[in-house]
Amino acid sequence: MSGFVRGKFAFGLKLVLLAITTAVLALLTESAYAQKEYLIGTFILIAILALNFTYLTKYSIPLKFFVPGILFFFAFVIAPILYTGTMSVYKYQTGNYLSKPAAIEQVLILGAQPDAAGTTFDIVVGKNSANQYAILVSDITNNKYFISAKTSRTPVPVSEVKLNADKVAISAPGFKPISLNVLASNNSYANIRYFYEGKYYISIESETVGAVFTQGLSYSESTGIMTNLLTGDKYKDNGKGNFAKIGGTRDQILSPGWRAPVWFQNYTRLVTDNRIRTPLIGVFIWTIFFAGFSVLSTFAFGLLLAMALNRRMRGRKVYRSILILPYAMPSIMSILIWAGMFDSQFGAINSILHTNIAWFSDASLARGAVLLVNLWLGFPYFYLICSGALQAIPSELLEAAAIDGANPRQVFRKITLPLLLQILSPLLIASFAFNFNNFNLIYLLTGGGPRDTLDGHVAGATDILISYTYQIAFGKNIQDFGLASAISVLIFILIGSISIFGLRRTKVLETFE
Repeated sequence: MSGFVRGKFAFGLKLVLLAITTAVLALLTESAYAQKEYLIGTFILIAILALNFTYLTKYSIPLKFFVPGILFFFAFVIAPILYTGTMSVYKYQTGNYLSKPAAIEQVLILGAQPDAAGTTFDIVVGKNSANQYAILVSDITNNKYFISAKTSRTPVPVSEVKLNADKVAISAPGFKPISLNVLASNNSYANIRYFYEGKYYISIESETVGAVFTQGLSYSESTGIMTNLLTGDKYKDNGKGNFAKIGGTRDQILSPGWRAPVWFQNYTRLVTDNRIRTPLIGVFIWTIFFAGFSVLSTFAFGLLLAMALNRRMRGRKVYRSILILPYAMPSIMSILIWAGMFDSQFGAINSILHTNIAWFSDASLARGAVLLVNLWLGFPYFYLICSGALQAIPSELLEAAAIDGANPRQVFRKITLPLLLQILSPLLIASFAFNFNNFNLIYLLTGGGPRDTLDGHVAGATDILISYTYQIAFGKNIQDFGLASAISVLIFILIGSISIFGLRRTKVLETFE
């Protein structure tokens, strides 16, 4: 058997798996470079070299066990942290998604104005004699027909065009129509501005209709100024991702904007902007209370059950099996079931109590429901670990205390609980960090509500920091990825600091020295 694992077959299998992995990563590298994602492409290229060096040479035997983990660690832990930190210093929100060149292009496109008469023509899309995209235009009102390309316009006599029953030209000398199948698979013709006269051009509105437009904005690359050709107003880069009117108010900007570095402005907004600071403080206080109460309640209830079932009793195995059922079920299913039970019209809770309480419409009731459901989901975990920890406490200590005259409460308070806390402190800290970012519970149970959406409030009564951040980043009205990234960085720093502080105070890490 060992020869089979270490023999030629194993070596050949290793080469095959490595070749397949290398081929897949090479395709991803090519795709990343083709889309100008140079950082991603470079990382994948480094991964290819690292994997081949590790598994094809004899100088890197220890790395065979660490390289895959290191690569995944950088790809899915370090990279997201760095990206989030980078985005936190950018103005990256609704209206500021694009790069600057793309934003300038879109501003110029949106700056097009229809002519005063709103003129439209019947058109046929095709190619002219120079094999350029062109349109055959029918000016039925004036009984005129012409072929318009990007930079030229060629009149066609009425006698030389073929008309349909509506007097719309369908063919002409020097013009070759394009079939509908070709048009459906290629829309590059639709982005062309076909010359009409002077500063006016024809833009394709549909496959058979064109409208006359004029460019209302122009951009000078040398000066970086955008000019309104109709009013003479000038706009320049305001350093915050938009063209702002020179001499105008800060609200007089052109859209869309672009992603622009604003450095620590997103962080200062958390303190200086009352619209952000006020709900953020409320959400932060509720998050601390939610995480702390969840840890205390689940630990206390789990410990109580563990101590009760630590004694010999009939049917103890059955009771233990029942208690871990909430932990065995997928949490998503449990949360959705609880959400249905709390439904104000058809929920089981109102039916049993013969009430008509809108649990998720009142802030206090919604928070109570969240805490109750989290207790249901969390106590089996602490029941299991407390059961194991209780059995690890030497019975001699408890017997010695009893001989010395200590009652059960004193034994629990002076011996059992301190020993449990010493053993379970890392798990309590981890549970606090988990509940601090318990997005699934809030999102699936209450959606963060209730919230006053009519007044534009983003934060709901049950929103914790992570769900509040989600609302800022992916809300219905405004999506502010830069601000959400700044809050995410603060959450990361806060949780890391609390975890390190807790571990140092409990002196757990000293046992590993």
